[in-house]
Amino acid sequence: MHTKQEATARIFDATEEDFETAVVARSHETPVLVDIGADWCAPCRVLGPLLDRLARSYDGAFLLANVDADENMRIAGRHKVRGFPTVIAYSRGVEIDRFHSAQTEGFLRKFIDGVIERHAAGE
Repeated sequence: MHTKQEATARIFDATEEDFETAVVARSHETPVLVDIGADWCAPCRVLGPLLDRLARSYDGAFLLANVDADENMRIAGRHKVRGFPTVIAYSRGVEIDRFHSAQTEGFLRKFIDGVIERHAAGE
């Protein structure tokens, strides 16, 4: 059983101020999915809880960084986000994949498994 603190360390909020250390630097050790969304976005409210649940079930195989686009517009701009939610996978300091819109759990598992495999392969 994991403590709430351990789970929180795997699921966290990222901001413009800490993005480089919280996401980019940490992705050298463990892949990081960056969920960029907004409170007013209905698909974001569907995808967010599903990603949270998967992050817990994958038990640290990847980290989940939540980014509020309204409060961190530079992150969304830097990543050329065109719609919400957008999920960007970081591995070894760079973006390796992304998708947008709410997706099924099956799609998410395939996406996450692919990101973990690519990270393990050195991507």
